[in-house]
Amino acid sequence: RARQGIVKQMEQNAEERALKEEQKYQEGQRELQRLEQMRIEDQKAWEKKQEELKQIHAEMKHINDESQRLKEQQREQERLEDERLLQYQQEKMEKEAAREAEQERIRLEKEKELDRLRAMQERSRDWQAEQDALRAKRRQEAAAREWRRQELEKARRKAELEQQLRRDRLEQVAQQERVLAMQVERDRQEFQRLLRVQQEQRERQRLEQARWVELQRTHAEGLRQQIQERRQQREQERVAFLEEGRRQQQEAQQRSQCLARLGQLKLEELRATGIPEKYCVQVERK
Repeated sequence: RARQGIVKQMEQNAEERALKEEQKYQEGQRELQRLEQMRIEDQKAWEKKQEELKQIHAEMKHINDESQRLKEQQREQERLEDERLLQYQQEKMEKEAAREAEQERIRLEKEKELDRLRAMQERSRDWQAEQDALRAKRRQEAAAREWRRQELEKARRKAELEQQLRRDRLEQVAQQERVLAMQVERDRQEFQRLLRVQQEQRERQRLEQARWVELQRTHAEGLRQQIQERRQQREQERVAFLEEGRRQQQEAQQRSQCLARLGQLKLEELRATGIPEKYCVQVERK
């Protein structure tokens, strides 16, 4: 009975431990479900970030396309301005050439007229008058040349100023594009870094959770194995105990049978000696 009480107490303790382990296992399962929910939420957040990244890329592409379009439009405008400026200069040069040709024609006509007048008045003019006319002609030609030179210089300075302004606009646009590209690249690198950090953190959490689950499973499996081995051991001890009881009972029965046979043998020996039957009956009763 003491052994049975001890065995029963051991079974109760084992059942309580198994119940506690089962509760821990259930808690682990709930924790796994919570972590799985967190993983799903992280996955959704990551997908959302991917969508945001796609939108950012789309916006960047739109900005690049718009910038390229503006560049093309600006180049086209500048080309048209260059063509208009070139056409204006050509027209101006043609007008200048026509005006110079007209002035040259007028000058030639004037010279012819002066020659005719000089021829008519050659005898009446003296050498000083001829020198005055020649100096006047030279002053007129020098003034015309100076006027043409100043006009050409003005046109040259104007063309250089327009080219400088065009180069400045191009440099300003290029600088803005470089700054925008650098900002976009920094944002992209920062986003990639944060994304890598989050992925590494999720991977560490997943590995840690998997390791914890494996330890819990191994621990639970070991406990179940121990409980099964203890049950088998208790069953073997119970069978051995029952077997020992049957063996002892058989031995007691055999001893009783042996004693009975021995008593009968002794009684027969007493009867064989000629002792009265009543004494034999008293001995058999005792």
